[in-house]
Amino acid sequence: MDLTLDLDHGSRLGRMNIQPASLTIGAVAKRVGVAIDTIRYYEREGLLPEPRRRASGYRSYDEGAIAQLRFIRRAKDLGFTLEEIRELLALSADRQRGVKAVKQRAQQRLAAIEQRIAELQRVRDGLAQLVASCPGHGKPEDCPILRALADGEVKP
Repeated sequence: MDLTLDLDHGSRLGRMNIQPASLTIGAVAKRVGVAIDTIRYYEREGLLPEPRRRASGYRSYDEGAIAQLRFIRRAKDLGFTLEEIRELLALSADRQRGVKAVKQRAQQRLAAIEQRIAELQRVRDGLAQLVASCPGHGKPEDCPILRALADGEVKP
């Protein structure tokens, strides 16, 4: 019989319950840069699987949870909603249509962002016009900004 340190099916060590790296919720939050409550929220929303529990009842996370939290955070940074992130997570495992569907979701998000930018530019232009017309002194009833707000004449 050959003795090796390989963990194959015949190895006694292979049958031992070797646990992957176990991290507390605080350690995970710190590494990912999110609040502990955010992690709990993502668990309740089903974006993050329920973690294993230690004998003490505390949550125990592995590196996979960190990767998934980073994915969620980056997707949020790009403007995706939690529902869209849920779809992206599901699509990331879809070998048949995943990449095509992910691209479609990203194109939709991009179009929504471009529309929001156009709206914000109209608001900026309207506010800039009001600011330019206001002398910055005098009676409040003579202020074009206050008049526009009171009369509902603000046209972004």
